[in-house]
Amino acid sequence: MSKTVGVLGLGIMGGAMSTSLVERGWTVIGYDPDAARCAALAGVGVQIAKSASDVVHAASLILTSLPNPAVAASVAAEIASSGAPARIVMETSTLTLEDKEAFRIVLERAGHIALDCPLSGTGAQARNRDLVVYASGDSAAIAEAMPVFTDFARQAVDLGAFGNGSKMKFIANLLVAIHNVAAAEAMVLGIRAGLDPHQLAEIAGSGAGGSRMFQMRAPMMADAVYEPATMRVSTWQKDMSIIGDFARQLDCPTPLLDATAPIYTRAYESGLGAQDTAAVCTVLEEMAGLKR
Repeated sequence: MSKTVGVLGLGIMGGAMSTSLVERGWTVIGYDPDAARCAALAGVGVQIAKSASDVVHAASLILTSLPNPAVAASVAAEIASSGAPARIVMETSTLTLEDKEAFRIVLERAGHIALDCPLSGTGAQARNRDLVVYASGDSAAIAEAMPVFTDFARQAVDLGAFGNGSKMKFIANLLVAIHNVAAAEAMVLGIRAGLDPHQLAEIAGSGAGGSRMFQMRAPMMADAVYEPATMRVSTWQKDMSIIGDFARQLDCPTPLLDATAPIYTRAYESGLGAQDTAAVCTVLEEMAGLKR
């Protein structure tokens, strides 16, 4: 098998995946309309193409990491009109089921195979290959793509029918949303009680009440430093909306998720959109009248 892969979208996640794959011996051919991102990735060995179409002509396996549905639709159209031979396109973005299905239809009409492969993990986890790939779609194509997944993630699973990957991602994100705010609430209560925030982050996170989110985000909360972001508040607003709509379509109550939503909204409206989602701690500190 040729160790060549194309990557469309070189942002936080796409850039981290590309870097990991280069480090594991892959020839990575990437494209992003942001020249600065392209320059940064070229510096670590990614071969930068002039367009998405050029990437699709150069590689039979394609990863897409895209910021929103409009870009996803545009990329799907460009791949479909490229005239390239049949490709396996692993779509890793967090989008609605409807947007994923639209992406799949456009590609399959042009003879390509689209896989729904969202990722569980933050940008920091991506840099450490600590991601989980929720792959769904054609099983033979997933098997062919598995060497790519295993070289940028710690785990990849075949979840069956196209769309199941996104459903699993929504559940994972629901837990992340709740645990992140819970971590901030615990940190603010501990600080208000006079505990050292760094000791609190270390000790509470190792006990029975700890979580992956507490372990990752509490140290940021202890330092009150939320940049560079591993997941921006502004991006998370989009993901929260997708989960909420998904739950409502299934008529399934999500009281804990609903309780966190105003905290994230307040963080965004307070001008923290570019900061890490751990910055919800700032909101809870303000609510508690805590000044550090």
